[in-house]
Amino acid sequence: MSGSLIAILIAVGVVVILGIYVWATYNSLVTLRVRVDEAWSDITVQLKRRADLIPSLVETVKGYASHEKGVFEAVTAARAETISAQGPAEASVAENHMQQALKSIFAVAEAYPQLQASQNFLQLQGELVDTENKIQASRRFYNGGVREFNTKIQVFPNTIFVRGMGFKEREFFEVDDLASISEPPRIQF
Repeated sequence: MSGSLIAILIAVGVVVILGIYVWATYNSLVTLRVRVDEAWSDITVQLKRRADLIPSLVETVKGYASHEKGVFEAVTAARAETISAQGPAEASVAENHMQQALKSIFAVAEAYPQLQASQNFLQLQGELVDTENKIQASRRFYNGGVREFNTKIQVFPNTIFVRGMGFKEREFFEVDDLASISEPPRIQF
């Protein structure tokens, strides 16, 4: 074999190896992107579930505390903001407002012993706490997927070429007021 043939074979081998690397990296990034999209979908499902519970909760509390108009308006506004949020940044702001509104409505509920004994209220309260737990779990799953995806994009040598393939880092779902979501709303009777 001549020297030029060996050089050509080496060059072809390097190109094949690089091609396989780019192909494998691209496919793994697509898989991670789909996983992140799926996780975001799970969050939106749980946020929608909670938003669907809010009107029933408001109506139940209204029956006992109809003069607390400001609280009900705040809860309704927070619900609308949650439903219309687009992406993690807007959802984070909406989540903070929703947590504050829910704290207000449960504070009102604490002042009415008859409401606290209402089976309907207790059931709604339990469903809401369960939904809050599911939102937290979905948020952790989403943020874990985002961490993997962003890491894969930012490591060398991927960082050199993946942006050219249309991959961009994703935002984490972080809430502005971490204390407001560190645990589900506490309801003490």
